[in-house]
Amino acid sequence: MAASGDSAASVEGIEKLVSARKSLMLSLEKSKALSSTLEKTGPRLTEINQRLPSLESAVRPIRADKDALGAVGGHINRAVGPAAAVLKVFDAVHGLEKMLLSDPRNDLAGYLSVLKRLEEALRFLGDNCGLAIQWLEDIVEYLEDNTVADDRYLSNLKKSLRSLRELQSDGGRAHLDGGLLDAALDKLEGESRRLLMEHSLPLPMSSISSLGEPACIAPSPLPVAVIKKLQAILGRLIANKRLDRCISIYVEVRSSNVRASLQALDLDYLEISISEFNDVQSIEGYIAQWGKHLEFAVKHLFEAEYKLCNDVFERLGMDVWMGCFAKIAAQAGILAFLQFGKTVTESKKDPIKLLKLLDIFASLNKLRLDFNRLFGGTACAEIQNLTRDLIQRVINGASEIFWELLAQVEIQRQTPPPPDGSVPRLVSFVTDYCNRLLGDNYKPILTQALVIHRSWNHEKFQERLLITEILKIMKAVELNLETWVKAYDDSNLANFFMINYHWHLYKHLKGTKLGELFGESPLKEHEQSQEYYTTVFVKDSWGQLLDHLSRERLILFSGGRATARDLVKKKLKIFNEAFDAMYSKQSNWVMLEKDLREKTTQAIVQTVVPVYRSFMQHYGPLVEKDQSSSKYAKYTVQNLEKMLGSLYQPKPTRYGSFKGRQLSGKFNNGLQDLRRTASAVM
Repeated sequence: MAASGDSAASVEGIEKLVSARKSLMLSLEKSKALSSTLEKTGPRLTEINQRLPSLESAVRPIRADKDALGAVGGHINRAVGPAAAVLKVFDAVHGLEKMLLSDPRNDLAGYLSVLKRLEEALRFLGDNCGLAIQWLEDIVEYLEDNTVADDRYLSNLKKSLRSLRELQSDGGRAHLDGGLLDAALDKLEGESRRLLMEHSLPLPMSSISSLGEPACIAPSPLPVAVIKKLQAILGRLIANKRLDRCISIYVEVRSSNVRASLQALDLDYLEISISEFNDVQSIEGYIAQWGKHLEFAVKHLFEAEYKLCNDVFERLGMDVWMGCFAKIAAQAGILAFLQFGKTVTESKKDPIKLLKLLDIFASLNKLRLDFNRLFGGTACAEIQNLTRDLIQRVINGASEIFWELLAQVEIQRQTPPPPDGSVPRLVSFVTDYCNRLLGDNYKPILTQALVIHRSWNHEKFQERLLITEILKIMKAVELNLETWVKAYDDSNLANFFMINYHWHLYKHLKGTKLGELFGESPLKEHEQSQEYYTTVFVKDSWGQLLDHLSRERLILFSGGRATARDLVKKKLKIFNEAFDAMYSKQSNWVMLEKDLREKTTQAIVQTVVPVYRSFMQHYGPLVEKDQSSSKYAKYTVQNLEKMLGSLYQPKPTRYGSFKGRQLSGKFNNGLQDLRRTASAVM
């Protein structure tokens, strides 16, 4: 029994040990868990410790004054209301973005409508943002005064409000819409440029080829529908202060279109400078073109642009559309036309220059009403000034040259006469020149120019003054003639010179305006003088040769055939020598007028050939069988007649020294050279 009892006590002790062990193991695990929990809790405590100040700020309003806490709600409601309205409109603005960033051409009317809504929204934002900011500033001030909010929170809020206030005071609505309005306006400007460019076409060549024909004004260069679109776009651009940019685009496109139309006319000559030509003669053809081209530009191109500017910008007033037209005209080339005319006036004095100045004046005078209407506004002041300056230069230059013509003729009196007995270039030039001045093309315009010039000097001009001055010029030519004819040492050449002179005046004055001034009697006198001097010339020169063919000694001589042959040889030898000398000298003399040349040579032939023929028929056989017959019977009748008939031909190189310098390749168009400077011609 004792043994069994010990055994039971031993088992019980072991169980207690096992139980204690388990308890210890459990306690150890709990300690480990607790230790792990404590390790994790440390950082959280640190985080909590860091958040305590903000938590303290968050609960601070709870500790604020009860009345202050009660009033803050009303302040917040008053501030939030306007701010919420602004945010709502701002959201609506961004809702328009897709439409306004699309292409306006697809639906221009819809685009403009949406753009107008954007403008209204931006006006609302502009008007109410300030009010919302003011309310927000009031609530911040209240929170700060009553210590209701945290200092850092209030500081951040103040910073945001200052930024808003700065944006508002900056005046740029782009800050409110993110640049949407400017982007939309840029698209409208692009659309206006597209509309203009697609419908701006250079004038077709068929219109340009009608130069010289009466100008007919074409209908508006742009369709009515396009004009209405441009006006609608213009309205929105003006509302957003973009009128200048709109006009700039319009001027750029339309002036470029006019220039393209003018390019077909080849107007490079307008760029010529005073240093690129000698005198007006070298560009005479260009001056004629200038008048036609200017008329075409004014009546066809600038007239159309004037009307179109009025159609597009009429609602903005005359000052705007006239200013727009003035810029187009200036940029398209009207100033270049006026500058070319000025360049002509600056060239050296020349009788031909007077005619060209009158051509310029006639062109300007023809377009006077058009110029006054198109370029009469204050916006065209530069064009007006240049036009007035050009007209003044033209009239002063033409008047000066005209009144100096007499002196120029008189100066030539001291020059020697032509060595070939031909008509002096002065005579032929002045005769033709005065006829042109008295013609229907130049007399009216010259009279008008002289009247205007006299009026500027407070003097009166009568038409008789023009006639009197021209008669003085022709009288001076006659006085020159009297001096020149005395300068010839050879009387035969002097008579030859007088034949040329009188025939030239008779032929070139008969049936002309200048001839009418002289009357029929003086013209008849010139014809009779030509016949008289022809008779004297033929008798005193070629008629003297006939003395060497006299038969008197041959008839009286009866010394036999051999003696008669020697006498015939002697006479023929003397005749041949005299004829060769006369022919050689007069081969250098010139008659330019073909009819006078034929008339004169025929008179010489009729004087010389019959006598020579008769002499050779009677006495030629005496020498023809002689071994040296060719030495004495040098000329056949036919050869003699042919030689005399070929006299006084003009020499091809006679005027070679008066060719003007050619223009540079840029401006040379193969114009005929007709240069007649005052020094060379007169």
